Amino acid sequence: MGTIKGVDTKAGGSPTHLRVDHLTTALGVTTRNPRLSWRLPDGARAQAAYRLRGDMGGIPWDTGKVVSDQTLFVPYGGPPLTSRQIVTWQVKVWTETGESTWSPCGEWETGLLEPDDWTASWIRPDESGSVPSAGSRPAYRLRGEAMIDRPVSRARIYATAHGVYELFLNGVRVGDQELTPGITVYGTRLHVQTYDVTDLVGTGPLTLTAVLSDGWFRGRTSYHRLSDGFGDRTAFLAQLHVDHDDGTTSLLGTGPEWRSAIGPITAADLFDGQEVDFRVEEMPWSRVAVAEPTGASLVSSPAPLVRCLEELRPVAITRLAPDSQIIDFGQNIHGRIRLSVPGPRDASLLLTHAEAVTPSGDVDTASARVGLPWYQPSRGVQGDRVISAGRPRDVFEPRHTRHGFRYVRVQGEAEDITPDAVTAVVIGSDLPRVGWFRCSDKRVNRLHEIAFWTFRNQECDIPQTEISRECAGWTDWGFNLPAARLLHDVSGLTVKWLRDLAADQWPDGRIRNYSPDPLGPASLTARFAIPHGQAGWGDAAVEVPWEMWRAYGDEQVLAEQFASMTAWVDYVARTARELRHPAQAARRPQAAAHEQFVWDTGFHFGEHLEPRTGHADGVAPDFTVVDDYDAFMAEFVERNRAKEHAVFSTAYFYRSADLVARAAGILGRLDDEKKYRLLAENVRAAWQKEFTGPDGVPTVDTQATLVRALAFGLVSEEARDTVAKRLTELIRAADTHPGTGLPSTPLLLPTLAATGQTALAYELLLQDTSPSWLTVIERGGTTFWEEWDGIAADGSTHQALSLPTRATVVEFLYAHVSGIQLIDDFPAYRRFRIAPEPGGGLTWAEARFDSPYGRIESSWRIVPGSFSLTVTVPPGTSAEIRLPDGTHHEAGPGTTTFACRVER
Repeated sequence: MGTIKGVDTKAGGSPTHLRVDHLTTALGVTTRNPRLSWRLPDGARAQAAYRLRGDMGGIPWDTGKVVSDQTLFVPYGGPPLTSRQIVTWQVKVWTETGESTWSPCGEWETGLLEPDDWTASWIRPDESGSVPSAGSRPAYRLRGEAMIDRPVSRARIYATAHGVYELFLNGVRVGDQELTPGITVYGTRLHVQTYDVTDLVGTGPLTLTAVLSDGWFRGRTSYHRLSDGFGDRTAFLAQLHVDHDDGTTSLLGTGPEWRSAIGPITAADLFDGQEVDFRVEEMPWSRVAVAEPTGASLVSSPAPLVRCLEELRPVAITRLAPDSQIIDFGQNIHGRIRLSVPGPRDASLLLTHAEAVTPSGDVDTASARVGLPWYQPSRGVQGDRVISAGRPRDVFEPRHTRHGFRYVRVQGEAEDITPDAVTAVVIGSDLPRVGWFRCSDKRVNRLHEIAFWTFRNQECDIPQTEISRECAGWTDWGFNLPAARLLHDVSGLTVKWLRDLAADQWPDGRIRNYSPDPLGPASLTARFAIPHGQAGWGDAAVEVPWEMWRAYGDEQVLAEQFASMTAWVDYVARTARELRHPAQAARRPQAAAHEQFVWDTGFHFGEHLEPRTGHADGVAPDFTVVDDYDAFMAEFVERNRAKEHAVFSTAYFYRSADLVARAAGILGRLDDEKKYRLLAENVRAAWQKEFTGPDGVPTVDTQATLVRALAFGLVSEEARDTVAKRLTELIRAADTHPGTGLPSTPLLLPTLAATGQTALAYELLLQDTSPSWLTVIERGGTTFWEEWDGIAADGSTHQALSLPTRATVVEFLYAHVSGIQLIDDFPAYRRFRIAPEPGGGLTWAEARFDSPYGRIESSWRIVPGSFSLTVTVPPGTSAEIRLPDGTHHEAGPGTTTFACRVER
């Protein structure tokens, strides 16, 4: 029997970790009804009541004592918010230990809430001459001037752009944000950045300068590299508010008096790279053009800022040729480099970034190529160029592009580059880290570190699926979010992306393959367009809001996205009801009654990159072997549509209908709950009739199909054991290797554990021959690849080399190795389970996870004959403890140790 060895609880103190919506710091917030969250004092078991108090622009507010156990997303209880106000707040709580002291003071500042608050005008740089082609367009300097004649008490800049911008005030760079304003569905909403520039503004002349480049707005985007997606002219909007000691305010806003010029950045593109000519001091200034307002909402972002997250020095620099050197930073990253520019005046350096090297040691840019022969960037794939002015003080740091790379080839420099002259700058969303894991097997620890870097690379304002070839917000976030949230707090980033996904949704309910989609309506007809509305990927419209509710307890996300969720499921239901696959019609001319619930038409990636023999046979077309690309693409799409995907697509139809029904119940939408529950039951019954045999086992006999059937609950309870046994047989038949592609790989190990096959899950985890997770270590990878064999045994590379599907292995590490498990009926880990399942020869494992309520810890050790588990439960929560001997225990806030006997 398990025993409890000791309990350590701490009580007292005040609430901590104050948050506004999903942010810990919030400047320029435009949300009119923000929600407030906090954590209970250490040791508190439950909150009985709370009291909020604060000040909004000099107006005090106090909710009084409110009887409630809610600590997450509590509505702001003060006076109506107005623009540019500092709001302070504190909370005290009543728990079983009594009344707490007041929390430390939290604070946020509102932005410009009213359209009339904007007196500045949109401006455009002077492009009266011919505009260069995409990839060769310069970054423009835009400048405005003012005189500050009174002492300054506070100063704020509010800015946004069509393009990517950075700001300088009197020559000093403003803030530490990167790639602003980020990417959104620009026609719907634009994110405004707010900067505190009080320390940069004094009495005297003031010059505000913006550097503006194409960015996502009109630069090249995605796999098609088409430009001008959101528009064909960049623009900038900014407003400086200077508050004076005498109570007055001065304004400097963009307008017709501003000037424009081209500076040293002679070309800038997020894909084609950046070119800087340090010999160019400043070209002649000319008048800007005033642009019409966009009609988009000017709002703050719910996501944390994009910043420099880390800097890496080279681990090796080797000379490939007399004028060519290879810099190895030891880690595949998303970002840029910083290089002290060597060489005499006029010296030109070409910097080529790559995620891998060839067997001969040169950079291998294959992972960033898109296979379009007509696309030949002037600086090569992931290329930057810098021309020296011969000044030792010049530093090249291209802030108007980004690359995915571990290696950089520098061509044109004869002198040796020293490690202190070059730095890799990691760029991404500044998300709080929430998960840490270690165990007795160093290989597994390395897998966790590789997963951490893979997700960190992905999370840059949007969940970009990879870091060099497309950098688009693909909807595989629905597959990957449950793992990503174990490493970082991705709540704000995900809310931002969901709003774009809904804004991009077609009127008939179809979901785009990625969002924001720069091509807008043209996305259906653009050259090389891949059809939208695909099973699995499109279901992110349902899966992601559901996971946000489970993981963070944010019911408002469900409510805000519910119309999008139902529109998608209704589109799928209508498609299934009205269309039949030609092959099915030929087999069964008269449709069976259940076929109205079988989704068997359309273009689908399906079980993308499911391993077969050798290099994965994916669906991506190879444009390099054809002459007529448009005809080839049309034939490729029709060939895919001719395939029968129904066992795959109908499974996701059921999954989404089921989740929408559950979401409707949570939201109190009883009619919708009944409607979608009936739909889900009909789809499940149809799937069983169409795709299972008399024994209830799926007739499509693949690992992926069986994993999905078990994970989604598609098979009957009576058949689960038989299906699980068949899945085991298929894995053994593959010599204990995974046979899953992108959609079902995240489900594989957790499903095996859930069906009593944890030992087999460990065998797969520790398999060291390809395809396997450990292959990435054996072949020198530092991030997980798109394919199982992203770097082949011969050193060749295939597809993206930083893509998070395999990184979802962390779900198994946290939920089954360390045992920290979320329970659906208790979102945000208000009640959770710790049920470690030792195996794989591990003798110890430990994990820390910062849930919305506080830190959860699980640490276990095995010594001969004995298993000990120490758990930490955060305030306001409780945990069910399951030990390997089958005993169950309860644990409340604090740290508790349990022990049991185990077989030697």
